[in-house]
Amino acid sequence: MSTSHKLFLEAQQYIPGGVNSPVRAWRAVGGDPLFIQRGRGCRVIDADGREYLDYVGSWGPLIAGHAHPQIVRALEESLKRGTSFGAPTAKEIELAKMIVAAVPSIEKVRLTSSGTEATMTALRLARGYTKRTKILKFAGCYHGHSDALLVRAGSGALTFSQPDSQGVPEAFASQTLVADYNNLASVEAYCKADPTGIAAVIVEPIAGNMGLILPKPEFLSGLRKITQEYGIVLIFDEVISGFRVGLGGAQALYNITPDLTCLGKIVGGGMPLAAVGGKREIMDMLAPLGPVYQAGTLSGNPLAVTAGVETLKLVSAPGTYHRLNELGAMMAEGLRVAVKDTGTLACVNQIGSMFTLFFGVEQVDDYATATQSDTQLFARFFQGMIARGFYLPPSQFETCFISLVHGEAEVRETVAAAKDVLKNLRL
Repeated sequence: MSTSHKLFLEAQQYIPGGVNSPVRAWRAVGGDPLFIQRGRGCRVIDADGREYLDYVGSWGPLIAGHAHPQIVRALEESLKRGTSFGAPTAKEIELAKMIVAAVPSIEKVRLTSSGTEATMTALRLARGYTKRTKILKFAGCYHGHSDALLVRAGSGALTFSQPDSQGVPEAFASQTLVADYNNLASVEAYCKADPTGIAAVIVEPIAGNMGLILPKPEFLSGLRKITQEYGIVLIFDEVISGFRVGLGGAQALYNITPDLTCLGKIVGGGMPLAAVGGKREIMDMLAPLGPVYQAGTLSGNPLAVTAGVETLKLVSAPGTYHRLNELGAMMAEGLRVAVKDTGTLACVNQIGSMFTLFFGVEQVDDYATATQSDTQLFARFFQGMIARGFYLPPSQFETCFISLVHGEAEVRETVAAAKDVLKNLRL
């Protein structure tokens, strides 16, 4: 019996499902989850001492890899001064200035402790600013587990085939409209039906929670045009894409200016930190300046802010994103060749250092096509890769991440292993 199995049995006695976030339970792929003991660079070591090449990266935050020396040193110095004060610190200003300088649409920013808090705050701001109540989201896009957004959500909810959650009052869900990702007509129809009722459109500009799905040409610019026409606040949820596809996120990549932006993951450098930012006139509605209330005891705590500052320094170095783009393209091309050579029905979606291998489908560009994927075949592929020492997200509907400490050798090693697993799946 492995140490991970023993720990999982014990955890189930004290923690619901044995995990503190559902997708960690590996229900979608079978078997027991690995309990990770430590990480270094682009690799993690489980409780039995086995090493894996990591493409989870703590679900995206660790763009600099595990235990990066520069981040660790800064955290050690910060820890000596205290973990949290519940009072302002100068480091919060430093991180805020870095965010405002990097992200085109952000004039002011409020730090939170999670992406869920950031999106929840963005919706409250949009409602306070517009004096409207309805929210429009897209099927398969996940924006955290707040009540208003657990309607046909992605990520863990999609993994377990439970897009909706019990415990969400019908009255809350009725205020959330669901359109189709990459389909402007579905958005336009809602706006025409209720031209003064929608407070906000919230979207992952690059969807990462139903697997990786890229926006079609004109989709994001069309959203910007429609929301401006109807006086709707456009919210970009860049919790995943922010500082991942470029220093300015997806909005800089596609040259779109949303009204509000939600950030997380990389902006906290692996510590619990997220942010919501945007136009000054909207952000100034937050308490204590305005009537929209938001608070958090640990928001902007010194440790999280320190990790965020050091991570943003690392990704700001010249050539960072060019290198990540090269590695991502190399991975995608290698996997496509492996798929073709083994006669596997699958497709690869990739942008920068993000990629997803979808099984059983030739193309995935929305929720409907994503959910046609062969999840059983993915589960077999996942287990084959784990057996060979490659740690992938344990769900067809998640995104793989490459870090700055991955290299061409690791990519070639991964592609070779994937091809070997795909050959065995065909037998």
